[in-house]
Amino acid sequence: MSKELIKEIGKLTVLELAQLVKDLEAEFGVSAAAPVMAAGMAPAAAAAPAAAAEKNEYKVVLKDAGSDKIKVIKALRAALPTLGLKEAKELAEGAPATVIESAPKEEAAKIKQALEEAGAKVDLV
Repeated sequence: MSKELIKEIGKLTVLELAQLVKDLEAEFGVSAAAPVMAAGMAPAAAAAPAAAAEKNEYKVVLKDAGSDKIKVIKALRAALPTLGLKEAKELAEGAPATVIESAPKEEAAKIKQALEEAGAKVDLV
């Protein structure tokens, strides 16, 4: 049964996977975030104010696709290879829209740069 489930999950798009995670979290009252070990928190407590100032993960939000949506759709597909043409088009036409929920700082910056070069307006949250 688990191999069949894995195959089915493998067929989902990025947007469908994100929605699946949200639905599972809501259904079972859990979070997909990695658990933090209590023992590892004690030394980090002194550095907590500095860590709070800098985020490690960002949400990439497409504010406006601009005048040339085709370039933005191509940039979306290049930045997120698992994104299908239909999903990329829906994101571009549905702006403002979240492109990716949680991306490392470097990846989020690359996606933002690619989309801005295509003429889109993008925010990192």
